[in-house]
Amino acid sequence: MPKSNWNADNIPDLAGRVVLITGASSGIGKEAARVIAGKGAQVIIAARNMEKANRAADDIRGQFATADISVRQLDLSDLQSVNTFADGFSSDVDRLDVLINNAGIMMCPYAKTKDGFEIQMGTNHLGHFALTGHLLPLLKGTKDARIVNVASIAHKGGDLDFSDLNWETRPYKTMKAYGDSKLANLYFTYHLAGKLAGADAAPLVTAAHPGWTATELQRHSGIAAFLNNFFAQGVEMGTLPTLQAAFDDTAMQGDYFGPVNFFEMRGYPVKTKSNAKSHDADAAQKLWDMSERMTGLSY
Repeated sequence: MPKSNWNADNIPDLAGRVVLITGASSGIGKEAARVIAGKGAQVIIAARNMEKANRAADDIRGQFATADISVRQLDLSDLQSVNTFADGFSSDVDRLDVLINNAGIMMCPYAKTKDGFEIQMGTNHLGHFALTGHLLPLLKGTKDARIVNVASIAHKGGDLDFSDLNWETRPYKTMKAYGDSKLANLYFTYHLAGKLAGADAAPLVTAAHPGWTATELQRHSGIAAFLNNFFAQGVEMGTLPTLQAAFDDTAMQGDYFGPVNFFEMRGYPVKTKSNAKSHDADAAQKLWDMSERMTGLSY
């Protein structure tokens, strides 16, 4: 794998561009919003917890007094919230240069979304599937737009059971469910990239993973939080794959970015490869068809 020192200095001036980041009230999303706002873009933080999101925006304004950053309510575990958000956003802005589907939950106790989906699949995949579909006309109307899906090395433990996507007939295994949702992110990325390849005004679809980065995601796992002390890299480094996926001018349709060192857990970002299962076109098509039925959204 090639070495790289790609970092935020590689990002050009972003004045005039509009970037929407889900789940940017903390962690990788917040750091991405900070860097992008510092480059002059208009940044919109879409988050469920408005208090945390507003604090994040205030922190960024404290560093960049001229930052153009705003906050909007979005609960990805509620399809009505996704619809309402997308309708309002599309009415208020006339372009969307980059959509970063960053929000996620990890290894939480069993629960269901408002629409009856297993909470991790519902939030990490289905909510973003619906959001992206609603915003696709806006993205297609913006020259050189890009969609970035934030996945995880945990996709390697994923293996979707299409007969029980909501874990209603199996004993719940939260880490497995998380891996499934991250594998779903990649199925979505590669299938959407394939659908858009060669189309006029098609946005570029890429994916990224942060390696092992210390964030609030690990709050439900005591062992993961403990191991952060030994393996995790800081959020500044962990955010670089997402930023490269969003702004590297050499990126191509369906590219995947992640850290270069220590089994992709640490280091500067490079173009990398997800596992063979994530490239199963039949499984990706099956998930796509199920996602359209479950969300009621046809691309």
